[in-house]
Amino acid sequence: MLLMTACCGLLLSAQPAVTQSLEWETLNDEAVELYRQGEYDRALVVATKALAVAEEAFGPDAPSVVASLNNLAELYRVQGQDTAAEPLYKRALAINEKTLGSDHLDVAMDLNNLAGLYRAQGQYASAEPLYKRVLAIDEKAFGPDHPNVATSLNNLAELYRAQGQYASAELLYKRALAIDEKALGPDHSYVAIDLNNLAELCVAQGQYAAAEPLYKRAMVTWEKALGPDHPQVAISLNNLAELYRVQGQYTVAESLYKRALAIDEKALGPEHPDVAMDLNNLAELYRVQGQYAAAEPLYKRALAIDEKAFGPDHPDVVPALGNLSQLYLEMGRSQEAKNLTDRSEKIRKAVQ
Repeated sequence: MLLMTACCGLLLSAQPAVTQSLEWETLNDEAVELYRQGEYDRALVVATKALAVAEEAFGPDAPSVVASLNNLAELYRVQGQDTAAEPLYKRALAINEKTLGSDHLDVAMDLNNLAGLYRAQGQYASAEPLYKRVLAIDEKAFGPDHPNVATSLNNLAELYRAQGQYASAELLYKRALAIDEKALGPDHSYVAIDLNNLAELCVAQGQYAAAEPLYKRAMVTWEKALGPDHPQVAISLNNLAELYRVQGQYTVAESLYKRALAIDEKALGPEHPDVAMDLNNLAELYRVQGQYAAAEPLYKRALAIDEKAFGPDHPDVVPALGNLSQLYLEMGRSQEAKNLTDRSEKIRKAVQ
């Protein structure tokens, strides 16, 4: 599910004040670039140093400290270290509430980040009031028909979708789509996000015929807005390919998966985690057709990318291990499958 969030990824340096430390700016920008490259371990080291510099140079409640806290939290989150991310998000929220007031837009961003963490953990009861508060802040600040409100509607809708509350989710998704189409026009990338979210809702209910035109329109919209070789187009291609795969339309799915892989390799580099996802998708398509010789090198390459990006014992490596293990089971290579399964269990136990 593709969400629009008030804060996507790491925060770039704020406009520097006269006394702002060049060292902090340099460290912060380096952490952002490493994050974009998928070099999370290195980015974590740099972001930690940036936080320390900000606290020393500007004091514990400075905007640069908040930016560093959010960046550090995001880096922990993407590496599956939610317990480390949560207190950082909470501290950023507390600082902004204290210095800016409870209805400030930066507070809404902090609430959204924390809600997203809870949603990903399945803590829906904790996430819902935060998302609702973000929506209220945005409606007050921008009015009910602003694209920022559509963003908040999408996030709350996704929370309901994840809980199987499809009717509630549909109302919010449709309101978000109507807002963005009116405010931004039918060919804006935000409209593509709304369409994609509605398509995902249809898929969750097995409504494949309803999902297909939504996915297709989303893909065309992204191509117009961002160009045909943008990574977001690759995401859209993967979504449409998966829809065809679950319906057994393997030839159509294969061409879309391959195009997505080619886009990401060119745009992001051959060792980016998104490339690993593309490889896994294509390998899975071959596996379900019994084309094991074609699937194995793709699964192996995906695993190698994830190990390099996250580390060999990171939870995000577990899916790739499971995929390769399943392939080996089907090929009758039971010992190799067991070795991978044992490794997965060891990783899971280590993070519990």
